[in-house]
Amino acid sequence: MHKFRLGLAHLYTFLFLIYLLAPLAVMSGAAFNDSKLPSIVPWRGFTWRWFAELWADERMLVAFGNTLVVAVAVAVLSVIVGTASAILINSISGRLRTVLYGMMISTILIPGVVIGISTLLMWTKLGGLIFGADDRMFPFIPGLHLSVLGQVSYIAAMVMLLVLARLQSFDGGLEEAALDLGASHAQVMRRILLPHLYPAIGAGAAVAFFQSIENFNVTQFTRGGKDTLTVYVF
Repeated sequence: MHKFRLGLAHLYTFLFLIYLLAPLAVMSGAAFNDSKLPSIVPWRGFTWRWFAELWADERMLVAFGNTLVVAVAVAVLSVIVGTASAILINSISGRLRTVLYGMMISTILIPGVVIGISTLLMWTKLGGLIFGADDRMFPFIPGLHLSVLGQVSYIAAMVMLLVLARLQSFDGGLEEAALDLGASHAQVMRRILLPHLYPAIGAGAAVAFFQSIENFNVTQFTRGGKDTLTVYVF
């Protein structure tokens, strides 16, 4: 019976991997098909020319570079905001904790189109109120910086959830013991709390980075005249 269950588990794992990887294999095959359409049927012959054309596509390379810059900025800011939010929420209780938690989580539930439009309207209106109708001051004009701010507004909540989950296994008595032994709050944060949170922070940074790379809706409305990879492909 045990061998039967183990065989079913292996079969399920194999089928699941095929389900995930088969579409990628099909799309990869289209890159070598000498056809104007991105498909493998009908097969027109093997070719490398699409890779040469990709390398010659300067606009796509610039868009890819912009995507990496935005993703790194989003990852850094999301880790800072998400980690700080998680530590704050974990340290308070009562209604204030519920309100702060609800405010952070609500951004995940909002459609990306709404976040993109809201980010654009808020910053441009704010610039108009401060500098007047002819404002061209950074950061109130559309551009990749607004894309970063818009993405951070909801991706930081994902980082917060990962860090909060890690905080559940943290022994608060370690902080009290360190403070009783003369450590400052900064030393407790740097030598006790943050090392415990590093796995969650690393996972949060990875999630934020890849969430930013695949983002389209927020970027489309806030990018100004700049391209990212998803916008260019669209």
